[in-house]
Amino acid sequence: MTSNAKIVLRKKQNKQGLYPLAIRITKNRRSTYHYLGHYIDLKYWDEKDIRVKKSHPNAANLNNLLVKKLSEANKTLMNLQAEKQDISINRIKDKLYKDSNGSTFFEIAKVFLAELEANKKLARFYSDKVRVNHVLNFSKSNQLSFQEIDEKFLRNFKTHLKTKHGLSERSIVNNLVVIRTIYNRAIKLGIVDRKLYPFGSGGIQIKFPESQKSGLNKDELIALERVEGLTENEIHARNIWLFSFYLAGIRVADVLKIRWSDISDNRLNYRMNKNSKLLSLKIPEKALPILEHYSIHKQDDTDFIFPEMKTINIKSSKDVFRKINAATTMLNKYLARVAEKAKINKKVTMHIARHSFGTISEDKIPIKMLQKLYRHSSITTTINYQANFMHRDADDALDSVINF
Repeated sequence: MTSNAKIVLRKKQNKQGLYPLAIRITKNRRSTYHYLGHYIDLKYWDEKDIRVKKSHPNAANLNNLLVKKLSEANKTLMNLQAEKQDISINRIKDKLYKDSNGSTFFEIAKVFLAELEANKKLARFYSDKVRVNHVLNFSKSNQLSFQEIDEKFLRNFKTHLKTKHGLSERSIVNNLVVIRTIYNRAIKLGIVDRKLYPFGSGGIQIKFPESQKSGLNKDELIALERVEGLTENEIHARNIWLFSFYLAGIRVADVLKIRWSDISDNRLNYRMNKNSKLLSLKIPEKALPILEHYSIHKQDDTDFIFPEMKTINIKSSKDVFRKINAATTMLNKYLARVAEKAKINKKVTMHIARHSFGTISEDKIPIKMLQKLYRHSSITTTINYQANFMHRDADDALDSVINF
């Protein structure tokens, strides 16, 4: 069997006018190609020395990759020759690259995203899908190996996200978390050696920046409750916001899915969507007029209280997710108008209802009770969350020093 492997730049342009790097495997004058997932401009290819010219911004990494891939191909060809396996050119290619399937970053990422979608974690699925695409756009290769994701790659990626996409520090960290999650999977699968791990001590350390959480204070809440001259849509948006606030900041995705059957003996009994926690809360007096406002449209006990979900296919998780997103966008639009009419200068959105409950509760409610009201799985989460709104001790301590 006479066969050989060679690095080539195939003269087949992609939509961007770039040419693919490939390994050409030849046997008995017949050839097949294995594309490496990297594309370059024709001006960067050195046909004589069969390498990427130094003028290319990523020449060193690309040439190292080419040498490595060619060495791997020649090693396998030598083994086949030693075994005297006289097989076809396509079978040679299969033997060369069959073990590489599923070993790239994007192959593992594809499985990761598919699991999120199958488990109906759609909010995370759609956000993480965007983050994986950020990596694809940055690397310009769907054959990105885990070995290529080193500390330098990640630092350049962070700069790319900040300068090209204008992402905040928190958003950049979220992108790194996705890469880290997929990289950890690759380690468990034996695709990459743990010693190459680019995160943690000696590498990129992921630290979430402190986020500014603020809600409405008492005076602003009263102004929101009492503002007049609202349109029907603005009244509806305020009703849902207040209903969320009155019940300790229930997330909008859960508020919109509450049915009349979830209310009995003046209590809301419901399983939250985010963490499947069971919720049982007394309906506060202030929330009763809101329920009465929508009761005239009640068809039966299985009907949704609020109208957004009435025409949706509730069995389709994707339809539900899209409807909730669209509804939230619309509610936030009208809430901004309500805030303007109430002369509230803060940004008012559905999620601010949860922050507002934290702001007003401050340190009035024991932390264990707050954990129950917020439906947090860990009390540490509650402590960290509530710390954003508890300022009294610090304020008193400051006053004790400067008021002399």
